Amino acid sequence: MRVELRPGESQEQLLKRFRQEVTKEKILSEIRKRRWYVSKSEKRRIAKAKAIRKARRKMRQRERREAARR
Repeated sequence: MRVELRPGESQEQLLKRFRQEVTKEKILSEIRKRRWYVSKSEKRRIAKAKAIRKARRKMRQRERREAARR
């Protein structure tokens, strides 16, 4: 990742722009993921658990909306 200093730009603005670029490129999240090895089966298990949590959350929201309508 490389960010050039623009004419008239302060160091704080440059740093802010750098952080935005790093966030946009998801560099830190990728580094955190690669910090430890995770097998394919473990990734599938994590993804399945995440999908289950998401589905439960969606069901609760649906139930709340239906209860509010009554």
